[in-house]
Amino acid sequence: MPRFAANLTLLFTEVPMLDRPDWAARCGFDGVEVLFPYDISMTEWEKALNGAPVALINTPPGDWASGDRGFAAVPGMELQFRDSFLRAAEYATRLGAARLHVMAGVAKGPMAEQCYTENLAWAAAEAPGLTLTLEPLNPDDMPGYFLNDYDQAARIIDDLGQPRIGIQFDLWHAARLHGDAHAVWDTHRHRINHVQIAGFPARNEPGGGGFSLPDLCDDIDANSPDLWVSAEYRPAKGTAQGLGWLTAMKARSALIGD
Repeated sequence: MPRFAANLTLLFTEVPMLDRPDWAARCGFDGVEVLFPYDISMTEWEKALNGAPVALINTPPGDWASGDRGFAAVPGMELQFRDSFLRAAEYATRLGAARLHVMAGVAKGPMAEQCYTENLAWAAAEAPGLTLTLEPLNPDDMPGYFLNDYDQAARIIDDLGQPRIGIQFDLWHAARLHGDAHAVWDTHRHRINHVQIAGFPARNEPGGGGFSLPDLCDDIDANSPDLWVSAEYRPAKGTAQGLGWLTAMKARSALIGD
């Protein structure tokens, strides 16, 4: 059975951020991820995590309220990207994050793609101990975001030829972008180095949308056992009350193990 991580930015919001790792562990998660950990010191995070594995963090987005969504593909923002990446790399290294998601930003066109690939090549060389992820995001949730297609992400990754850069497969975004998330998974599974799950179409607890979570887990077990599966959804009610899906997956794993 894959390792499951709780996205602390969206789950367990009933309690303060630094209490959430403990709640995640008590509810059966194997680790955590957090979108933007930067408002809290690394020392405070280390104490709160208490040894819990960190599956993923994102690079800083910039001024979110003003529309920033990262800088990697934004021409003219190379210095901002490099500064933000180095800060993210420090957090990822200190917290032992398995993956670092490099946010592309709002941009379009050939110059943006050239900027993106050059920044990614620089980042991979600058942080040889980190594994990087690229996540296509749907334009309804993230208007103007440069990376908005899984085939686009695959082409960029293949052109870079850097084995430490892969695709972050998010069920919600894959379904919103391409309709058939299964087809996206089947086409790009060999490039995928991180998985996020949510229900479709409401983005609540995992389930629906014609995508089988047990089949996904079986595929990961058979072919990519190092992948984390992160729960990145908006709980319909209380987080703990909606974790029947996690209990079912853990119970299924125990039965299979017997």
